[in-house]
Amino acid sequence: MNNGYVYLVGAGPGDIRLMTIKGQQCLEKADVVLYDRLVNPLLLEQTKPDIELVYCGKLPDRHTLRQETIQELLVDYAKKGKIVVRLKGGDPSVYGRVGEEAAALEAAGVQYEIIPGITAGIGASTYAGVPVTHREYGASFAIVTGHDQSKNGQPQIDWKALATGIDTIAFYMGVKNLPYICEQLTINGRNPSTPVMLIQWGTLGKQRVLTGTLQTIVNKVMEEKFTNPAITLVGDVTKLRTKESWFELQPLFSKHILFARTSNGKSTIANQLRDYGADVFEFPRIQMNDYTNEPPFPYEQYEHIIFHAEESVDWFFRELQRKRIDIRSIHASFYGASKKSLLRIQSYACLSYSLNQLQKGGKRLVIGPDSIIKNVLTRQERYGEHDCLISHALTVVHQTNGTCRRLLEEDRIDTIIFPSAESVRVVTEQMADHDQTPSTLSQRAEIICFGPESKKVAEQLGYRVDHSLVKPAFDALLHALQ
Repeated sequence: MNNGYVYLVGAGPGDIRLMTIKGQQCLEKADVVLYDRLVNPLLLEQTKPDIELVYCGKLPDRHTLRQETIQELLVDYAKKGKIVVRLKGGDPSVYGRVGEEAAALEAAGVQYEIIPGITAGIGASTYAGVPVTHREYGASFAIVTGHDQSKNGQPQIDWKALATGIDTIAFYMGVKNLPYICEQLTINGRNPSTPVMLIQWGTLGKQRVLTGTLQTIVNKVMEEKFTNPAITLVGDVTKLRTKESWFELQPLFSKHILFARTSNGKSTIANQLRDYGADVFEFPRIQMNDYTNEPPFPYEQYEHIIFHAEESVDWFFRELQRKRIDIRSIHASFYGASKKSLLRIQSYACLSYSLNQLQKGGKRLVIGPDSIIKNVLTRQERYGEHDCLISHALTVVHQTNGTCRRLLEEDRIDTIIFPSAESVRVVTEQMADHDQTPSTLSQRAEIICFGPESKKVAEQLGYRVDHSLVKPAFDALLHALQ
């Protein structure tokens, strides 16, 4: 029996938080994702570690996949029993060829769903501070392609009806044909002084807005070197943009941050940065696999047990449960090497102590991931004489490097935040695969470190550290970013 299924999903106009909950749920369970060029690559970080990704857009060294080929792939993957997501920018039903793909799936007997998304004509306009309808400025709204399949690519539509019958018009990807669009609207009855607004890379940190009229906008586009992807909004509603929008006024608007991480958990600080308007890429994406120890480890022999990471704490209590070890048989004091590990120890109703409270004497056991356990010099410098135990292995998910490559190519990393010394080493190692060194990264991005230890390691590796926070507090980080 064929259990394959296809979801034709709208990714929204750019901001990853504008994707619907249902679309995100489909993405998280997919076995295969076929995605377009305008899909924010950060969305692909929400997929399974073993996901198969198929790029359907156009790169300088690769031609666009033919629509027929895409449809064949959707059918083939589904017939192999795969859960497939066809991920499209904006809404799949608005210039997304979803009708052609749905017809191909129906013809092949493949089950599918269409998951709507926020279309760019509405999403980008809203993020630029302009609603597409307004009681005083526009009661009607139309979406029009800025280019079509005609020989010259100029849209063949009823220009008279469009120019005189619609208050607000959103042209998609029409920058190249903007002179033709303005000319047709004007000669078919639209006032040349009608305001026009272009929104490039709408809802993303690199959003740019250009305003003018049907008479002046073409010259302005040439002067400002405005290019696609962009939405062209024609109509009196654009008068409502009198200053920067709510989106552009966010404290961290236009900041593109790489937030280094060394665990598989999401960062609270990274989420706070997003709430303040930053585009945040948590890198690298980490997958965790538990280690098992046979026979049961003699924890009762130690006076001090040090947890290097919060995941090690969880692993320790799972290990006790698996081996049926009564925690009352363990008399050691528990220490956390980070604030998160301290809090995680406390969540198990146990007292926790910071490393500066570590007493001299007594046997010490350090529990941590394979990466820190294998780094003998670092361990001894930080924890003194001790025994060690591997709790879990951390491996970098392959896809995260693909996302990183896209963001570097699109120049969407202008700030790098290192929350720990270990994160400096991990990111540096991964960036080498992209021909990036501490020196080149320091030239393209501002470097921020949490505390003296991460700053020391960063400078030893060759980074130019712009800011070093005394403590990892969000207010201090926000001040440094601003």
